[in-house]
Amino acid sequence: MGRTSDAREKILSAAQSLIELRGYSALGVAEICKTAGVPKGSFYYFFESKEALALAVIDEHWAGQKRTWARILNGGAQPLHRLQRLFEETEAGQRTGQRNCGTVSGCLFGNLTLEMSNQTEAVRTRLQEIFEAQVEMVDSVITQALEREEVTVTDTRAAARAVVAQLEGQVMFAKLYNNTQWLSPLWANCLALLGARAQEGTAVGV
Repeated sequence: MGRTSDAREKILSAAQSLIELRGYSALGVAEICKTAGVPKGSFYYFFESKEALALAVIDEHWAGQKRTWARILNGGAQPLHRLQRLFEETEAGQRTGQRNCGTVSGCLFGNLTLEMSNQTEAVRTRLQEIFEAQVEMVDSVITQALEREEVTVTDTRAAARAVVAQLEGQVMFAKLYNNTQWLSPLWANCLALLGARAQEGTAVGV
């Protein structure tokens, strides 16, 4: 029963850490297994290829992120406060990562989009599905804000896509410059994008 232990989880954890640090293309199966502390045979027991591993890493990461986004965006606070909280926790997560490993890791999905979307259709499709799910979650919050007359946008879907794109883009800049200060303008930019004004208690501190 050794193969049904925690070997799969060790491989996934090692792969995600290595991908965040160095990217996917430079990694080999042997290095992943060495980092995970499992024999190479365990890798092929759980994953038929490195691409299959990448898809599993994506799914594992999204499962955790989706729970976090749902907790924040489906909470009981006012819509704009929930959206602001999403930005705050994103920034806090990037700062924690920088403290732990010395660099801003960026977004796993964004990193893989830039590296792999033109190499494998399966990864491209899965990342598209995840970004569409993110847009759907943000769209729901913007729709609620519109119903409360807190924003002036009328195409909430397009606005949600722009919000997610802005969040992803600023995280990419933070990674590029290894500086989380690039994330500080996110909330003010989001309010402008939605045609909203900062209300009491919604200003994001730097």
